[in-house]
Amino acid sequence: MAIPVYLALTAAEFRRCTALPPHCAWLSCLFSPYGRGLSNVPKQLPPNALLILSDRTPVCGHDGELIKAQLEEAISALNCCGLLLDFQRPGCPEAQKIAACLTKLPCPVAVSASYAKELDCPVFLPPVPLDVPLKEYVQPWAGRDIWLEAATQNASIMLTAQGASYKEDYEEAPLSHIDAALHCHYHVQPGQEEAIFYLRRTREDLDALLAEAETFGITRAVGLFQELG
Repeated sequence: MAIPVYLALTAAEFRRCTALPPHCAWLSCLFSPYGRGLSNVPKQLPPNALLILSDRTPVCGHDGELIKAQLEEAISALNCCGLLLDFQRPGCPEAQKIAACLTKLPCPVAVSASYAKELDCPVFLPPVPLDVPLKEYVQPWAGRDIWLEAATQNASIMLTAQGASYKEDYEEAPLSHIDAALHCHYHVQPGQEEAIFYLRRTREDLDALLAEAETFGITRAVGLFQELG
């Protein structure tokens, strides 16, 4: 069975979209800048949608139990299939405490890798780097339920006598080769003192990566509707 790919939509995208994807996600609940709970909690969603809580607004004096009650009410009322804690600000003890509290909700709760290590919950991993095999990337989380961020990607690697440097994003280059193991297209541009490898994970490459992901404990993927929809 194929891994379900949840596409995250903003409130405006939900309003404008005339044909929603089969698996939807709400982008996203936020820590309130004015209180101790949450803001931007949805009032309606399709059944079995995924809720996302982001730390785009930093955690600062927020109440984990209040947030848990808000989310439990929303998840029950909207018949959500789970919660994703997309925490991208590492090293925040308050966020760690809130994550531990929210994993006790009566639904699947995935937590970003920077906060999931000590928790008994699914882990949410960033997109697989273009130069790392999927098996190697997920190995540190072997035995855990893994949710994977799905995205197309661009990068370049410059090789010189001093070593290699990796850089995300680059100007468009022809994609003359395919690496089936890394699930990406690439092009090599040799120079007098360096060689540059241009890498791109296309939508086709991403589909192949997700097909392989089924064998490594990955049970869900989450991407942006504006990119993959």
